[in-house]
Amino acid sequence: MITDSPRRSLSVAAVLGAALIWSSSFAVTKVALAEIPPMTLGALRFVLAALILGAVVHTGPERRRLPSARERLSIGLAGLLGITAYFALENVGVDLASASDATLIVASYPILTLVLSGRTAFSPVRLTGMLVAVAGVWLVVRGDGSHSLWGDVFLIAGGVAWAAYNILARRDGSGASPIVVTYYQTLAGAGGFVLLSLSEVDRWSVPSGANVLRIVFLAGLCSVAGFLLYNHGLRQLEASVAVNLLNIVPVAGLGWAVVLAGERLTPSQLLGGAVVIAGVTLGLHRRKDVASGADAAPEATTRCLSGQLCASPPCRPPSR
Repeated sequence: MITDSPRRSLSVAAVLGAALIWSSSFAVTKVALAEIPPMTLGALRFVLAALILGAVVHTGPERRRLPSARERLSIGLAGLLGITAYFALENVGVDLASASDATLIVASYPILTLVLSGRTAFSPVRLTGMLVAVAGVWLVVRGDGSHSLWGDVFLIAGGVAWAAYNILARRDGSGASPIVVTYYQTLAGAGGFVLLSLSEVDRWSVPSGANVLRIVFLAGLCSVAGFLLYNHGLRQLEASVAVNLLNIVPVAGLGWAVVLAGERLTPSQLLGGAVVIAGVTLGLHRRKDVASGADAAPEATTRCLSGQLCASPPCRPPSR
C-alpha cells in the first residue's frame, strides 16, 4: 500500500509540497544566472536563507534545544554536501545544459540514491517505479535536441552529491527539530558558497531590482520553506522514496510554464507527465511484510531522521 499511517501520509504531502515549490526554481535560477555568476548566486541565496532561519531559531523555543558542537559539525557536513556541493554543481549544470538534459538527469537521482545507499529493503516493484518515472520524464523532454556534455557531467555529479546528502542526513542522531537541522545545514552551505564566490570577484556587480526579488524568492521559498518541508518528510520516508517523489518537479514545471509563460503542452508531454506520476506511485509501494518489519522505522529512530533536495535546488529534482 502507498501509505501506512496518517504520519506517513503527511510526510509524503510535505515532500510533494517541497517539490511544487522547487519546480519553479529552474526558470528563476536560469534567468538570474544571466547577470549573477553561479557561485555568487548561491552565496547570496543561502546567506539570506541562513539569516532567515537563524532569526527563527534563535528567537523561538528551539533556541533551548540546540545540538552540541559535535552534532553541529555532523549537520554542517551534510549541509556542505546537500547545499554547497549539490547547488554549486546544479547552478553550473543549469547554466551549461539544456532544460531537457537537466530535467532528465534530475529524474535519475532516485536510482543514484538507491545504488549509493546499499539498502536491501527495496522491492522489484519499487525499483520498477523509479525506472518508469525516468522513462516518463524522457517522454516529457524528448523533443528538445540541444545538448551540452559538460552541463550533463555537472548535473550527474550533482546527483551523486544529492544522493550522498540524503543518506548522510538520515543518519543524524542529534534529535534536533527539522528547522534547527535546516538552519545549521544552510549556515554551513552558505559558508561554503561564500568561499567559492571569491573566485568570481571580478564578475561581481550590483544586481538589478528584478534579480534581488529572484534571490529573495529562491532564499525564502525554495531554500527555507522547501527545505523545511523536505526535512519533515524525511523523518518518516526512506531517502530513495523521498527523492523519487521529486520526479514530480519536471511535471509541475510544465504546469508553471503554462500558467506563467503561456506555453502549450504537447501530447507527448502530457503522456510523459502521466507516466512520471505512475512511476512515483509505484516507487512508494511497500510490501506488507516489509512495511511491518525492516522498512518501518521505530519511533525512537524516526525522531533522529531530520535531513533536507533542494535549490537550488533543491532540490531539483530538483532545482531548488
